Amino acid sequence: MIEKSDFVPLARSRKPLSQARLTLISSCGVHSKSDSALDVCHPFGDFRFRRVPSSARHEDLIIHQLKYPHDDADLDINVIFPIERLQELAAEGLLGGLTANFFSFIGYNMDPERFERTVAHGVAEAVAMEEEADAALLVPA
Repeated sequence: MIEKSDFVPLARSRKPLSQARLTLISSCGVHSKSDSALDVCHPFGDFRFRRVPSSARHEDLIIHQLKYPHDDADLDINVIFPIERLQELAAEGLLGGLTANFFSFIGYNMDPERFERTVAHGVAEAVAMEEEADAALLVPA
C-alpha cells in the first residue's frame, strides 16, 4: 500500500466551475477503440495511461478491464466515465470548458511505487502542463 505520512491539504479552487477548464481522470480502463488495448493480463498490471478525447462519444470508447464487472458501463459509459454528462455541463455553461483530453488507466497494479512514478506522475504532468486544467474530476473504478 502507498503510505504518506505528510498531510496534504485540499487545493482551493482559483475559479468558479463556470469559468474553469475541467479534466476527467479515471481508473476504469476506458480508451478510444482506435487505441491499442491496455494489458489486462499482466500479473503486475499495466503502467500506462490513455488520453481520451473529451469530445468522444460512447460509441467511440471501449473498456479494457477484467478486475470489475462493467456490463452496465458497456451499455452506458457514463456510469463509470461520465464523459457525455461533462460535455452537457460544459455546453450549458455550468463548466467553463473541458480539456482536449481526459485520462484513463487500469487501477489494478501490484507495484504502487512504480504506479506513482509512471502513471500518476505522467497523468499529473499531462493535466498541468499539456491540458492546463483548472480542476480535475477523479473517478475511481
